[in-house]
Amino acid sequence: MNILIAEPIAPAAVELFRAQAGWNVIVSNPKEYAPHLAEAEALVVRSAVQVNAAVLEKAPKLRVIGRAGVGVDNVDLDAATAAGVVVMNTPGGNAISVAEHTLALMLAMARHIPQANASTRAGKWEKKKFMGNELRGKTLGVVGLGSIGREVVKRARAFEMRVVAHDPYVTSKTADDLGVELVDRAALYAASDYISLHVAATEETIGMLSREAFAGMKPGVRIVNCARGELVDEAALAEAVASGKVADAALDVFANEPVKADYPPFASEAVLATPHIGGSTEEAQEIVGVRIAEQVVEYLSTGVAINAVNMTALSPEQYRAISPYITLAERLGIFAAYIATGNPRTVRLTYFGRIGDGNTNLLRNAGLAGVLARSTSKRANLVNAMPIAEQRGWNVQESRHRRTGHIDTIRLDLITDAGTTSVEGAVVLEKPRLLQVEGIYCEAALSGSLIFMKNHDVPGVIGHVGTVLGKNQINIANFSLGRRDAPTAPGRPLDAVALVSTDGLVPESVLAQLRENPAVRFARAVEFE
Repeated sequence: MNILIAEPIAPAAVELFRAQAGWNVIVSNPKEYAPHLAEAEALVVRSAVQVNAAVLEKAPKLRVIGRAGVGVDNVDLDAATAAGVVVMNTPGGNAISVAEHTLALMLAMARHIPQANASTRAGKWEKKKFMGNELRGKTLGVVGLGSIGREVVKRARAFEMRVVAHDPYVTSKTADDLGVELVDRAALYAASDYISLHVAATEETIGMLSREAFAGMKPGVRIVNCARGELVDEAALAEAVASGKVADAALDVFANEPVKADYPPFASEAVLATPHIGGSTEEAQEIVGVRIAEQVVEYLSTGVAINAVNMTALSPEQYRAISPYITLAERLGIFAAYIATGNPRTVRLTYFGRIGDGNTNLLRNAGLAGVLARSTSKRANLVNAMPIAEQRGWNVQESRHRRTGHIDTIRLDLITDAGTTSVEGAVVLEKPRLLQVEGIYCEAALSGSLIFMKNHDVPGVIGHVGTVLGKNQINIANFSLGRRDAPTAPGRPLDAVALVSTDGLVPESVLAQLRENPAVRFARAVEFE
């Protein structure tokens, strides 16, 4: 396993990777990491490395990208998903550091600390000029009550500030527990002496501090942005500061970083700037570094994707419960793709029992990945199976049926332009097992090498199979048979199926010999890697 660390992370995180038996850890930097991409199975970054489509093309073995931090703006999620690469981050790992920096900036604005420092060091003594304001009794408007926003609220209340907040995804119960009043954005702007932003850059939030927003604020409001530079219209901010509408602004983030000296708001001394250091504390970097290392190790070792941002994230307990069914769905998809004929049009998964009660996205993606494994040069997995299926124009369907007193099963129907292939299976002793093929009960392990046959239920077929395989030195490990309960037409023999487990993949020349018996209508080899 090759782990490429492209940016500095905590030494404890590096040692955690190195402690894994057989893992090769490559510690590099943003300027020199690229030559190692070809062999990398995991890539660990912070914010300097831009992981785009070009980078992903150089990393054909890559399975996971670990972002040691909250935002994933430097990772092209669409490209990573298309490549089947899991992207995970560490939300909350630097929440306290960013919250403390937010309060530090608020205090710096209230007491004019940067200006007073520069004046004093210049030999001046301007006590009257730097008359300040207390935070106590002021109203703080917090936009976004995620992990960082909540930590800001806790610290602001210690300064005896009144806090109002806007977050459409937070319940009134959560707000009550924090001791804040939930209001809409316009009301927050109108009521706040300080406004602090703690939301991601989305279509709804980009440019949220606009000319219209500033117009609705109190005269002399102070702005803090330790979230994303794109949230603030820089031209509108420069105008608001110049007019006095905004008394001070403190910015730790910018739409284009590193920021240039001609950044419009810098025309005023009332704008305080720091170089995106909100999360840059020794404690925070230790936490996010170790957390991302733990998450990457967990994913590569067990398949559990903690804090994944481009696939369904489950807790270790949830993953352990569903993991055997993920394997089952994938094996059913592989088996159906081997035995079907024609070009796929629809993949339908039906969940019987409690397995369908929860989120089935991973089960659906596993089934699709199994079907795609036979027909695509792209690596299809739980991350990219659905997008690949959509690109091919497949119709993907899911349904659920409750059962009582019966094991949970999954049925996968692969509908092509030549007909429908239906397979159903269950998890038995933590292993995937086939139960039915095209409505005929026939139990077999979904592993190793198999021969799948359709035949008429007439004497001599089993003997023919044994003779052909024995003549070709092919050992039979297991033999499972099934037949329909009634003939498809009066006077016709019953339809039957056979699953022959062999010690190796059976070549086409041997399958052709099996088809020489007139009762054998179909014979195909299946292999599970």
